[in-house]
Amino acid sequence: MTLPKIGITLGDPGGIGPEIILKAFARLHSLPKAHYIIFGSSLVLDKEKQDLGLNLNIPPFKRQSSSSLSPLSLWEVSTPLLKEVKKGASFKANGKASFLFFEEAVKAATEGTIQALVTAPVSKKSWNMAGIRLSGHTDFLSREYPQAIMTFWSDRLKVALFSHHLPLRESLKRIKKKHLLEFFLHLNQNLKDIQSKTFNFLVAGLNPHAGEDGLLGGEEKDEIIPAIRKAQQQGVNISGPFPPDIVFRKALNCPDKIVVALYHDQGLIPFKLAAFDDGVNLTLGLPFIRTSPDHGTAFDIAGKGKANPQSMIKSIELACLLSPLF
Repeated sequence: MTLPKIGITLGDPGGIGPEIILKAFARLHSLPKAHYIIFGSSLVLDKEKQDLGLNLNIPPFKRQSSSSLSPLSLWEVSTPLLKEVKKGASFKANGKASFLFFEEAVKAATEGTIQALVTAPVSKKSWNMAGIRLSGHTDFLSREYPQAIMTFWSDRLKVALFSHHLPLRESLKRIKKKHLLEFFLHLNQNLKDIQSKTFNFLVAGLNPHAGEDGLLGGEEKDEIIPAIRKAQQQGVNISGPFPPDIVFRKALNCPDKIVVALYHDQGLIPFKLAAFDDGVNLTLGLPFIRTSPDHGTAFDIAGKGKANPQSMIKSIELACLLSPLF
């Protein structure tokens, strides 16, 4: 049996990414069998292991046959600016390092060296301090793969975002029949590519009470409903729009239902309320699997040993579950 190669990026060295990665791999025996390759810096890992009191052997990654690979190894990424590990805030050197970890891992995934990529949290402010004008992992991936879709998975709730990291004003401008239909069809096809089961998509309305037949806004009647009907005609199991204040209850604890949220916070507020500790960010529309914890760098607790690794563990498990298809 050929085991998948799963890449893991350290994320921002000043956040909780290195901590939750080491805590996850401290229980390597309980994770799915795979070759795990950390894309990062021995400087960061050694400091984190010392702080956590962990004696975890992570040998250098070597380009060997899968059968001789270590279950866990380090792909050392050169980080010229990173001379010391500073925690708890945004720093230029940390931003540059976290971007280089991610960039190197994406290259490995694109070339097929790894089948899946799990990314620890980064700081958008740190990236910007380092001159990287991107709003995060998905923004970077969307430049190369414009149809990338941000989804969030947990045992309790699943959500797909029609728009990602856009100002609300810009998100609302995109709610047009053409864009919505393209999104529904693309979402449906991407899920077919990675899962054998059929999902039922529940579309959230934009306005209170989903517009109340046009009394509280016309987007539902003019744009959203026509797009849903056309998607239904093309075989997509989709319904709505449902009032935003009830649609998430319809999907809660229903594994085959996915809520389509029309903008970032509409989907992320209920998702993080339901599944903050074990939620997973899954990017669809890529030639490889990419997952990530659903939380950020948590600078307020970084370096204190308090971070919960459960979302990272779930991200690793989902990446392993889906990677054989790539």
